[in-house]
Formats: sequence, C-alpha cells, structure tokens
Amino acid sequence: MKEGLVIKSTGSWYLVQPDDGEPVSCKIKGRFRLDDLKSTNPVAVGDRVKYSLDPQMQVGVIKEILERRNFIVRRASNLSRQTQILAANIDQAILVATINYPVTTPVFIDRFLATTEAYDIPTTIIFNKLDRYDHYHKDQLMETIKIYKNIGYNVLTTSAKQDRDFDAVKKLLKDKISLLAGHSGVGKSTLVNRVEPSLNLKTAKISEAHKTGRHTTTFTEMHPLGFGGYIIDTPGIRGFGLFNIEKEELAHFFREIFKYTSQCRYYNCTHLHEPGCAVKDAVEKGEIASTRYNSYVSIFLNRDEKFR
Repeated sequence: MKEGLVIKSTGSWYLVQPDDGEPVSCKIKGRFRLDDLKSTNPVAVGDRVKYSLDPQMQVGVIKEILERRNFIVRRASNLSRQTQILAANIDQAILVATINYPVTTPVFIDRFLATTEAYDIPTTIIFNKLDRYDHYHKDQLMETIKIYKNIGYNVLTTSAKQDRDFDAVKKLLKDKISLLAGHSGVGKSTLVNRVEPSLNLKTAKISEAHKTGRHTTTFTEMHPLGFGGYIIDTPGIRGFGLFNIEKEELAHFFREIFKYTSQCRYYNCTHLHEPGCAVKDAVEKGEIASTRYNSYVSIFLNRDEKFR
C-alpha cells in the first residue's frame, strides 16, 4: 500500500497526493461509512491515508485513515446526528468575516470560535472588505475588533480589492496548514487569489438584493502556497451548528466567561438565571462584552440549531 495526503474531497471521491508522484483519484471502502455512521464524510482534506491501486479501474482505494493530530467538525444540518468534518491535521483556523456585504453575525463568529476552542485549534479572525464600509460600519468594526482582541484572539483587517495588509496575512499563513472558513461572499477566494495569484480561484459577486454571497468553492480543497504552507479552502458556510459540546461545557469555550465561572455561587451555574452569578455581574460591569454573553445564551438555549 502507498501513503498520501488527501488534498481534495467531493464527498464520494478523494484526490490523494502521494509522497512522490502525481495525485491519485481515490474512492473509499464501504466499511468506512459503516464504521463511522455519524459522519457524512469519513475521509477529510488533510487526512493522511493508506491506499492501494485498482489496476482495472485505474483508481486508488483508500483502506486506512492514519491517526489524526486534530480535526474540526460542524453539525451537518439542523437536529442532525451527523457531522461534517471540515478538515484534519491543521495548524490553525482562519475565519474571514465582514461587518456588512454580507453581515457576519456575532453569534456565527462565536459559534465558530467555540468549536475551535473545543478542538484546541488556534484561530485568527480576518475582517475583510474595509473598502466597503461607511463611518457607521467602521465604528462597528473597531468596536468588534476591540472585543476579540481583549479576549486574546488574533485579529487582522484586509481589503482584498485594494490589496491592503496582505503582508500580515502572508506572514500568518507561511509554513502552516491553515483552514479558511466563512460565509459565502465574504471574500475568501479573492483573499487567497491576492495572497497566491497563481491559484486563480473562482469568485462571484454577492447578491445586492439580499446582501448574501453565492458559493464559488464547491468542494473542500487544499492548495500549496508558493511562499510555504497550505491553505484549505472550504465552501461558504451559511449556518454553523455545534456538535459534541454539552451545554454544561459550553462556558469552557468562551475564554472570558470561563475565567469567572469559579467565582459563581453555584458550581453548576448556567449563568442564565442563578443568583450570585459572577458571569452576569461581569457583564453588567462591562468586563464581559454583552454581544459575547448574548451569543453564549443563544447557543446554550438553542444548541441544536445552526446560526447565521
């Protein structure tokens, strides 16, 4: 058997890059689906796999998935028991967001961050489309950036159309395997094209009527970067549902909320209605941003739903 890296997934076929030679189109053995019924895609981009060649069909057959260093998943659909593995064996996640054109809501950002916290994956937020914002949106952006920087997240700003601040993005990506995620229309593909023009990823304008994006990335795919590293481009995520995070654990993945939990009167405080809650006191004092607390409450009460 040969060993290689999965660099593209269509859900039924996989492109595997061997350690030497050209990429090989592969399928999976049916037992993988039986062994992992909770996942819609048992093999993910970033997986190291062992495969053999089928000389009659001239394709590879994936027979083993090597142990993952990490992975990031989302719930496949509302109330679904299945997951969608976005990528495996990544060094960092990058969430591309926009204040407008289209709107990336705080609860969507916070759901994504809670997921990467749960899987211990370092995350950077890139706020794109600075060229589109008026004074109101710029003020909103500055306040949002302040919130996430105070928590301890790395935050960058860019204008993909104006080639602004891409040295910082290149430095972030260099020599790392990075997952790129965000809503359709936030400029992920344009951002990648500015960083690595040779890739020439397909882009599309957002709907002016609905201020939402259209999918340009159809499948999850890993692209090599000429200056070192790989970027995993994912299809635009319209909704993001958490998976495998219990309500009682949720506060652990909100950094600033978790810091106050030990000060609550009750050890099993939900931070919603209990007296003597240090988290609610911190929100009232402005020590925890109200938007972050509201996201926590929304996720806690609606954990099985997806949020835009």
